[in-house]
Formats: sequence, structure tokens, C-alpha cells
Amino acid sequence: MSTVLETDVVVIGAGPGGYPAAFACADHGLKVTLVNAETQPGGVCLHRGCIPSKALLHVAKLIHEAHDASACGLTFGKPQLDLTALRGFKNSVIEKLVGGVGQLCQARGVQYVNARATFADSQSLSLQYPDGTTGSLRFRHAILASGSSPAMPALFQKNDPRVMDSTGALQLDEIPPRMLVIGGGYIGLEMGSVYASLGSRVVVVEMLPGLLMGADRELVRPLQKRLEGLFEAIHLNTRVESLDVTPSGITARLIAENGTAIEERFDRVLVSIGRRPNSQNLGLENTRVQVDAKGFVTVDPQRRTTDPNIFAVGDVAGEPMLAHKATREAKIVAETLAGEPASFDNVAIPAVVFTDPEVAWCGLTETQAKAENREVLVVRFPWAASGRAQSIARTEGLTKLIVDPKTQRVLGVGIVGAGAGELIAEAALAVETAAVARDLADTIHAHPTLSETLMEAAEAIIGQATHMYRPKRK
Repeated sequence: MSTVLETDVVVIGAGPGGYPAAFACADHGLKVTLVNAETQPGGVCLHRGCIPSKALLHVAKLIHEAHDASACGLTFGKPQLDLTALRGFKNSVIEKLVGGVGQLCQARGVQYVNARATFADSQSLSLQYPDGTTGSLRFRHAILASGSSPAMPALFQKNDPRVMDSTGALQLDEIPPRMLVIGGGYIGLEMGSVYASLGSRVVVVEMLPGLLMGADRELVRPLQKRLEGLFEAIHLNTRVESLDVTPSGITARLIAENGTAIEERFDRVLVSIGRRPNSQNLGLENTRVQVDAKGFVTVDPQRRTTDPNIFAVGDVAGEPMLAHKATREAKIVAETLAGEPASFDNVAIPAVVFTDPEVAWCGLTETQAKAENREVLVVRFPWAASGRAQSIARTEGLTKLIVDPKTQRVLGVGIVGAGAGELIAEAALAVETAAVARDLADTIHAHPTLSETLMEAAEAIIGQATHMYRPKRK
């Protein structure tokens, strides 16, 4: 029997864009239905992305810290890996957070519907339930938060579990003796770091001339140096021409920039060349929603699509494809639906690569400034001058401020080093609130902390940093 539901707002997808949108709308007094194809909320980020990967990266960091402790006079034995227990730890983290989101859903009175949704028109959805039954839902407004999926070109579609995307890699079925990572972006480097730390010999292949090409080269340098010691090899300007899958292994044919071809055998392959928005098979053709050439749904500053009844947030609504950007967009939509003035006008969306060391940045980068012929003042504070960095033996870091040379307004910040992902929050606040260098310099930072590197970099802009001397230009 077909069921018919009605609601003020329906949210399609329950990831970091979807469930915050549902919660915020409910907080504004709207009747909200959250429709998700999975039995539990959380989306890719919670189940197969951000959270499980960071749990595994935490374990990888523990392994490295135990190894590095020998330089401080403390020696541990070789780590003993219990893969079943490690998977259990990762899954327990997911389960706790999923349970918390589910409880919040109930507390806010949000109706959770486990079904696959497609648009019948601009005010109704067709629902396909897991048991095969169908239904429909009438709504005043819809928020599309369908997320994204790993890109898997036909060349690499082998229908073999040993050729993995990020979802497959996070299942942690085994620790392969030798592993190929195709793609030198943040997903490839994070998961490659995990497997290398757990015992795999990892080879990374990247078509472009550098790792993390979207990041500042100066920030990537310390990370690449450390990864060169962790990975078996990093091949830049190299493409994978073919994968030959056999029972005994996977043979990859690699083509270098000069045309030289080599063949190497691996036990597993991780394909991490990006993600694509989930905008297909949603019935959008039955609405006035427009989709661009890359598959992103077209939205305005309120995240309203070209169909006035439908909004879109998160990965499906455009880059950067980051969970925290999706959550911010969700709040904007809820405020708009509540009749409040709201607009997605943020100037600082922080990006973090959770490798070791971490790389983080927000606002204008030096690379962007050069491309735009924009005059900026760039100041670097090396962590070798930080007492905290010295005391934890992590002096490879760098904090970098990009400011307007006339007003000294903070336009961008880049950080590489231990805990850079935590440090970037202060930087994002500075950029977002149009703070000037003196605001950072005159704010007392606890000593000894790595956050002092932001303060001292700012001091160097307005004068001299306490722990760094820069000769004045004549």
C-alpha cells in the first residue's frame, strides 16, 4: 500500500549538510521530515569518510609517536596489530556518534524516513522503501543534501574488492604487503599514511607535478619530506595506463612524464582521484532545478536552486566539498526559511589535510595572490623558533600570514605542522572578522603553545617577533 506523508520541509540526505539542516529548521518551529536511503543518519562523513578516517589516522599517529620517542630516551617495543580490535575501535566511534545524532533527531521532533527519494515534481517526492513498498511525500520546501561519491573511471572499474575507493579502504579488510595509491590528493595521502603506518609498502602515483596541488607549495614541502620517508615511493607527473587484475595480484602499468613505462605488482589499489556530486537519478528533471556541466546543482547565496521551492547544500551544491561548509550552508537555508536575513557570504572556509604533519589554510593563499597579481605582504614564522615545537620535537612546522600591505588586514593564513587543523580555527576567525595583524599580535596567547606562532607571525608584520629577527629593508 502506498503511503502519503506531508511536511513543511523535507531534507533529502542525512550527512553533515542534511541533518544540521533538519535540526535547524526544527529549531525554528518548522515541521521537518528527514529522508535518507540509509537506515541511520550521518552520511558519508560519519559512516565512510571524515570520522572513520580520522580514527585510523589517530592510531597511525600513535605508532609514529612511539617510534619517534626513542629520540627522547624512551623506547617501546614493535607495535602488535590486532586488526579485528582496530576495526572494532573505528566502528565504535561511528556507532556512538550515529546514536547521538539519532537521539537529537528524536528530541527535536524530526521525522526520520528510511527511503530512497526522487522528485515527482516541485512539491512532492516519490519514496521507495527498503522492503519494496512505495509512498509519496508532499512538501512546501525541500533541501537537497545528497552529497557526493568517489570518482571511479571506467579504466579502474574491475569489480574486484582489491581495487578500492575510499569506502573500501576504510573497511580495513587486510593490511596488504604492497599497495598502490592512485592520486596525491588529501584522501590518497591520508589513507596511504594509515596503511603505511600499519605495515603496507605504499606507492603513490600522481599525474600532476606535485602532491596536494590545491595547497600552497611551501606548506606541502615539509609534509612531502616526511611522506618520502614513510612511503616506498612517490611518482609525480605519472599516470596509470592500465590495471591487470589476476588472482596473484594487480599489475599496474605506469607512464612517466618522459614516456617511460614501468610495470609493478601490488596486492591492493586505492583509487582516490576525487569525488563527484550525487545529482543524478533524483528526478531533478521533473523540477526547475538546474545542474551545471560538472554535476553541481546551481544555487544562489541563500542556497536556493533555480526552483524556488528547492534548496541545496553540501557537496551537491558546489565546491569546496567539505563537511563544515555543508553545515554552514544548512544553517543559512534554515534561517532563510524562517524569514531571517541570511546569505552564504563567508570569506574563510578552512581546509585541513589530516596527515602527519597536518596542513591547513584559509582565506587568500600566496599562490592565489600571485595569480591575481595582487599585492600582499607575506610573513613566515618557522616552528624551529617555537618553544612548544622544540619541546615536542616537531620543528618542521611553519605558520604563514598573508596580509594587506596598506591596512595590515589578515587576508589568509597557512599552517603546516602538528595540530595545524586545530590552529586554523583562530586564523579563520581573523580572516572572517577582517582582523588586522595587531589584533593577533596584541592578543595574549598562552605560553608555551603552538598558537603563539600566529601571534609572533603577526608581531613580525607590525615590528619584530620576540623569537625571530627580520632585518628591516632599507
